Amino acid sequence: MKFVHNWQQKTLEILENKNWGEPDTAPTGLVKKCLQLRRKTLDSFTIEDLRFMIGQQIGLPYLIPLAIEHLRVNIFAEGDMYEGDLLKQVLDIDTSFWNSNKVYWQEMNALLQPKLKDISDLKFDTAKFYQFKYADR
Repeated sequence: MKFVHNWQQKTLEILENKNWGEPDTAPTGLVKKCLQLRRKTLDSFTIEDLRFMIGQQIGLPYLIPLAIEHLRVNIFAEGDMYEGDLLKQVLDIDTSFWNSNKVYWQEMNALLQPKLKDISDLKFDTAKFYQFKYADR
């Protein structure tokens, strides 16, 4: 995906050119939080914000590259839940994202390979991540 100039200083709402509604009129707390985060600039997203939105499968083309940046620094980066919670959410995203984004899959695979034992020790399942259509891993 080709990103616009200064894309990290923009919101998901602006980047996707979609307004999903007003946070104040959201039917649930979860929807309200999603709507609020869609209006937050990506450069101000915390690890917790990334974990949350990736877990909701929202904005993945923009949020996965940001998550990979954090995971390069610390593969077990932690939001508000537990050690490695960002990685866990990234591993659990729908396989179709990886099938459409081979470069990101390759970047994640390169990060995972030296840490597979540690990841297994934390009981994180990598099976879904490795279900993709590319034969030339």
